[in-house]
This record gives sequence, structure tokens and C-alpha cells, in this order.
Amino acid sequence: MEQYVECGSSSGASTPKKTSTPKKRRNLSLRSNDSTPKKRRNLSPRSNDSTPKKRRNLINSFSDRPRRDSEITTALNYGSEEESDEEEEGIAELAVPRIARMFMDEDDAEVNERSANATLERSPQSPRPADCASTPASPTPVSPTAMEPSNKFQFEWRKFSTPQIEPHLRREPFSQISGPTVSFTRPYEAFIAIWDREIMEMIVRETNIYAQQLATTMLENGTICPSSRITRWHDTNVNELYTYFAIVLAMGVVIKTRLTEYWNTSNDIFSTPGFSTEMSYDRFHLLSACLHFNNNKDCNSALLTRPQAKLFKIKPIIDHLNRKFSELYSLSQNVALDESLTMWKGWLEINQFIPNKAATVGIKTFELCESQTGYLWRFEVYAGHDTSAFQEDDPVSGKVPALVLRLLNGLEHKGHTIWMDNYYNSPSLARELKIRGFDCAGTLRTNRQFVPPELASITKNDMIVGQLLGCTSGDVDIVVWRDKNLVAFISTYHALLATKCGDTVKPTVAQDYNLNMGGVDRKDQQLAMYPLERKRNKVWYKKFFRRLLNASVLNSYILLKNQSWAHRKFRKALITDLFTAHRAPAPNSKTIATSVHSPAQYSSINPKKTDRLRRQCVVCKKRTVTYCKTCQLAMCTYTCYEPYHTAH
Repeated sequence: MEQYVECGSSSGASTPKKTSTPKKRRNLSLRSNDSTPKKRRNLSPRSNDSTPKKRRNLINSFSDRPRRDSEITTALNYGSEEESDEEEEGIAELAVPRIARMFMDEDDAEVNERSANATLERSPQSPRPADCASTPASPTPVSPTAMEPSNKFQFEWRKFSTPQIEPHLRREPFSQISGPTVSFTRPYEAFIAIWDREIMEMIVRETNIYAQQLATTMLENGTICPSSRITRWHDTNVNELYTYFAIVLAMGVVIKTRLTEYWNTSNDIFSTPGFSTEMSYDRFHLLSACLHFNNNKDCNSALLTRPQAKLFKIKPIIDHLNRKFSELYSLSQNVALDESLTMWKGWLEINQFIPNKAATVGIKTFELCESQTGYLWRFEVYAGHDTSAFQEDDPVSGKVPALVLRLLNGLEHKGHTIWMDNYYNSPSLARELKIRGFDCAGTLRTNRQFVPPELASITKNDMIVGQLLGCTSGDVDIVVWRDKNLVAFISTYHALLATKCGDTVKPTVAQDYNLNMGGVDRKDQQLAMYPLERKRNKVWYKKFFRRLLNASVLNSYILLKNQSWAHRKFRKALITDLFTAHRAPAPNSKTIATSVHSPAQYSSINPKKTDRLRRQCVVCKKRTVTYCKTCQLAMCTYTCYEPYHTAH
């Protein structure tokens, strides 16, 4: 026999503590059994004679409840000059049926005391629940009754109506055209749509400035020496930076354990001569060291909050990618909101520990991804929550609801369904999202504010396997399901419907949750095959930049939307196109033919002394003062000069 939980009309300003001892709570069995002892039947929520008369009246009939002050004022002023036709027209325009039901007077909502049609029966042969039947119900049209002033966060929980309305009839209508907003034909076109020339010129400018600042600092500190790579620095440009990006992407396809192995040119199986052909190892190392995204002199801690100061180094890249990701793609109806973790084992103030993630420890990002493809639409790096805007009387001004609303900014009233886990979900957030034209669903922590105490106090021992309990406030549904453990769900359209999967009865919201919640995990799984950020790095924001670069390539792959391209094939074609479009011009062959190799000595370190600069010979590895003027390589004049030029 199907079960319900009697939920009062309490607004749920705070989660009440459990008032019954464990022994009594076990007696609060919600199953209907004629052999139930008298004491248990008396403690049943349906037959609680100790319930105050006022509460029983609120449960049985909303028509007998005392009128609120706002209702009395509305009744007295009805038809007066204070109510104009313009106000009624404005309300009618905004009163979308699925949203209007939240604020309509409860007198118009009939509370049905009968059980809903999703029945859970116990089979006498098996301890498992039997099949769950659900009869489709035609939607009840909403009458054009005027909306009364109501507290947005006043939840009046009640039973589900019979028959239950099908979920697709309660769901927000979605008519958007999902997919790329611009068509592309090649991987290169999709990639440069994200990493356009504007952002590349900004990185080039900041990298050149930082290289000069680094050289100046080393000179002032006395840490620079003649063999330092920074002494051979020359300003980079956009073409060289695109080539640098292509080499970084190639390292995600060709996996090696050490950075120097990529520049191995020996005649063996481990040779990869393509890297040295495109860029020398010293130049790549120097670009990696000087890569920069924001001028240090522009960091004014007095004008920045603490989270903003922590992300100052990488902030321009975060802002640019968030803008490009959202401009180039329109999300489908199902969207997942979850955390992702970039591994960082060193000390870092913003490091987070998430045991169920592959990285476990690192930089946490809150991400909004499409459930089907894993497209990263918007993300926010965790650097501490800003609680300056928190208001005690506004439940959605907290750090977690405010984070969700920031990530969803720009998607209002389009009919998207947001899938979240119990870290984010709450009744107040679900109602706020419903008002803004979203649906939401996911797991729920029963100690959240506004959760009815009847559901919050239920334990694992109070239910049998496969049993469903729940209640609704009209726009927000809460369902508790007993599987191996107790699981609570919240939804804005699923109701108490359930289906049978083998021998297990599952609520519909649980099945949909398993299908649509994995958008962020799907993205992480695809990126794990090409780990750009796995290379050891002493600077956290440069490693995190590689993570963002990797995610942008995956987004480019989704933007191309061509089924003939496999992910690996897409990356290889993108790397080849980047080298072809931005490779440095080959030196003139005539200049090479007429150039004369001649030995020379390095200049003196001190004009007053005879000591000269020494560098390691490329052949014998000994330190020498001579080098080839054309090759610009150190080598011993008498023993190594001729053998080197003969071999090369």
C-alpha cells in the first residue's frame, strides 16, 4: 500500500531537531498493516489524536485556516480604485502556469487525502517491493485567479495530488536551438575562435614585459650569470606563441616522462625530431618561464578582495574563456553543475581536498557543463567565498546559492534543467530557480533549511527497501527513497513517480539524475586522455593555464560538431594546422651557402683581467672559451671544431 508523509504548513525557517527518541521513531512506521499494534497506530502521522486541532484543520482543509493580514486587506480592497486593470494585465503576463501555482492562494489548491497512483506493494513471496504503476494524468488548467502577496520562502508541504501530473507537463518548456552559434569546417578555425588574436596579443605583451622585469630583478639581486637563458631573451610574437601552444598540445598526444626527451634527435626508437624542428629546447624553456598574463605592477591589493588577489595572475584568461565559451555555444536542456579538480600537490592557499575526485588535492573549479557532450560553458575558480552580500532574511544570498546563480547568469527563462548534487540543492534555491525559468533536480541533504521535519527525522530503519516517501509544496517536490541506504531527492517536476528496474523500484528522479548529472565528469574523462597539465611546474597558475588550454581544445572539438572527426584525430589535425599557419619562415638558402664558419673567442668578463667567458662544448662537454660565430655554439677549436662541422 502506498505511503505518504503528513507535512504541516510550517514555513521551515530552520531545521527542527529530532524530538523523538530512536525507539519511538522506529515505531513511526509508515506502512499500513492491520496487525500493527495499537500503540504504533496511534503514533502514525495519519491517526495522531494528539495533533492540535489547528494543525489538523490545516492538513485536512485549507479553507478553514485563519486568514493572513494580506488576505484580509485584499478582500477589503477588492474592486476599489487601488486595483487597476494595468496591474492585473501585468500579473497575467508574468503568471506562467508552472510558476504561478507557487504564489496562488492555498484555498485554490485542493488537498487530496487519498493516496497517489504510484503504489508500492509488498509481495508475499519476496521481501522486495513489487512493480510501481503510474497512470498518466491530464494537466489541470490553472484558473486566472489573481495572485496574492505571498512570502517566496514560505513552504506549505502537503501530499501529492491524485492522479499525479506527468513530469513533462510540469517541466519548463524548452525551445532553444542548442549547439554552436558559428559553423566551422576545420579544427584550426574552431580553436582560433576561442584563442583569437586579441587574447594572443595580450599574452605576448605581458610575456615580454615580464621577461624584462625578470632580467632586471636578477641583475639587481646578482643572481644572473653569463650562462643564464634570460640573457638570450628576445621579444616573442603571436606566431611564435601559437607555435608554443601547438608544442604543448603535441605533448598531450605524444606522452613522454621527461621534458628533454621530446628534443631527442638520436637515431633510435625514442627520437622525436619534430619538436626540435619547430622550436629549440632553450627557447621553449625560456617561453615557459616567462609566460605571463597580467602585469604585476597593476596588482593593487587595496582595490581587490582577497579572492580576487589570489586569482590576479590568471584572471584575464578566466574572464576571456568564460566569455568565449558562452558566446560560441548554446546549451541543450540538461545542464550539470559540479566541481572539478586540477591536481596541485605543492603548498597553495586555495588548495582543496575532494576524496572522490581523481586528483584528490588541487585547485577546485565550479563548472557548468552540458550533460550530453560535456561542453564547458562557464566556470569559477574557488579562492574563498565572498560573504559580504549575505543577508539573513534572504536564503539565496548565501555563498552556495549565490554561486549557482552567478554560473547560471544569462540562461534565465529558457527552460534549462539544472542537475546538482546535495552540496548545492535546497528548497529555497529550487524555488528561486523555478521563478527564474529553470527546473532543477538532484540529491538533497535533509538537514537543509525548509525541509519538512517529518522527512528530516526519517532514518534507514523507518523504511523498507524500495519504499518511497515524499511531499510537495506545489513547485518543489521532495522524495526519500530507501535503497541500500537512505537517499533524498529534490525536484521541481518529477513528483513521486517510480519505475521498476529489474527487482528494484527506483524513483524516476533517480534514473534521470544518473543519466544527466555526469556532464563535468564526462569532460574530465575526455581530458584525462591528453594530460597537458601533468608536466611538473613550480608555478600553480601556469599549470592551471594548461588545464584551461586543454579544456578549450575539447570545447573546440565539440564546436566543430563533425562526426567524422575522432577526438585524437581532431587534436593531431589542430596541431598540424597551427604549425603550418604560424611556423617561422625558413632561412634563405643563399645566405646559408655563402655563410662561412669561423671560430672566435668569447669576450672578457672583466676588461682589466684576461679571464674570458667559458661555456660547455657541444661535443666533448668540457668548458671552453671558443665558439663558432655562425653556429653560435661553444666548441673546442683544435679537437672538436672540425669533427662537429663534418658531421653537421
